[in-house]
Amino acid sequence: MTNLEPPPAGSPEEHGTPRKAAFAAWVGSALEYYDFFIYGSAAALIFPHVFFDESDPATATLQSLATFGVAYAARPLGAVVLGHVGDRSGRKKIMLFTLILMGVATFLIGCLPGRDQIGGLAPVLLVFLRVLQGLSAAGEQASAGSMSLEHAPDDRRGYFSSFTLSGTQFGQIVATLVFLPVAALPDEQLYSWGWRVPFWLSAVVTVLGYYIRRSVQETPVFTEAVAGGTVEKAPVTVLLREHWADVLRVMCAAVIATVSTVFTVWALNYATSDEMGLDKTVMLWVSITANTVALAALPLWATLSDRIGRRPVFLIGAVGSPVMMFVYLDAISSGSYTLIFLTGILTFGVVYSAANGIWPALYGEMFSARVRMSGMAIGTQIGFAVAGLAVASAAGIASPDGWLGLQGPTGVGIFTAVLCAVSALAVLTARETHRVPTRELGTRRGAGTREPVR
Repeated sequence: MTNLEPPPAGSPEEHGTPRKAAFAAWVGSALEYYDFFIYGSAAALIFPHVFFDESDPATATLQSLATFGVAYAARPLGAVVLGHVGDRSGRKKIMLFTLILMGVATFLIGCLPGRDQIGGLAPVLLVFLRVLQGLSAAGEQASAGSMSLEHAPDDRRGYFSSFTLSGTQFGQIVATLVFLPVAALPDEQLYSWGWRVPFWLSAVVTVLGYYIRRSVQETPVFTEAVAGGTVEKAPVTVLLREHWADVLRVMCAAVIATVSTVFTVWALNYATSDEMGLDKTVMLWVSITANTVALAALPLWATLSDRIGRRPVFLIGAVGSPVMMFVYLDAISSGSYTLIFLTGILTFGVVYSAANGIWPALYGEMFSARVRMSGMAIGTQIGFAVAGLAVASAAGIASPDGWLGLQGPTGVGIFTAVLCAVSALAVLTARETHRVPTRELGTRRGAGTREPVR
């Protein structure tokens, strides 16, 4: 890699190809998170019947939702390993590796026999493959976000890096659309072969994503680091020594993803449970509609952050999302589909997008290029692990006995609000970096950190 030379200062190639990098991040994230999100729909609607003991529906549901969170628990380990490799060998290699790993794991989930065929081994194999999905997801957004941010012009980093999250939202839309005809199948077909089809389709999307990502170039700042011999041999060690406070900030800020997991998984399960009895297809359309609105909202919020700063935009989402979550869960409890659609769009499509659309820029700008992938990956994945496990926590809170004196949808709303408050407080302590040149991010000139300028 020593033959890589940095582009001349001021040349058109200095920023690489921002649109191409953003497109590669968008497409890859869409395809990868299609794989990741079909598991969420299946965990809420299918897996309690296929992989767990149906004689106790409540326990089967709790166990199924817990397997959804297992991937998040595995993500911190993947973040350490993949973040290290990404800062040592480049963002592109991780983008390709994570896509392939996710595709293989997802396809194999669709091939698993159920509990009726192999007994208790079925959920064990399911958990193992879910762990592989988690390891893949640990490096996906950090590598794609770093790629798009480092290719972007200094004054448009928020906009271009937001396409990583737009891809994630599009992947969720496609995953839900695929589940619509599947959920409409008679139970006998649904629980035997129907649910497997969305997982098998991952083979197609993996091939498409690989060919698109293979053509993108490595980022200019990483190319410079290779040419200048400043690539760190142990980036995680440097990260924890010089950027530990920023890693902690990202960890705490990232728990706002609880809004996403509660909205897309727990609320779906609650709405379609025997207690509420709302139509599965209609509730899937709520998710599709909210995510479609988010596709438009994400770049708009990100563009605003390029003008007024990352912190104020993120805080709109962090403060507004828990308020809207109370309203959304109350709408589900009312059984009014009109209110459910309206509040679901406002909650997830508009308000949450303020925080969700700008976090790749906000978090990425806390670190220099030599530790950026490690910092983003480790910080976000620990925070996301809390968010993923929050689904099972929400199920426990909503149970008749409740947890910590909380109970039902109101208890879930309070639980979500507490985690959003942690996120908001973390961001309040962060520096504002939207006007700092990319090459000065994470340096004394750029942000006053302890890292030396090289």
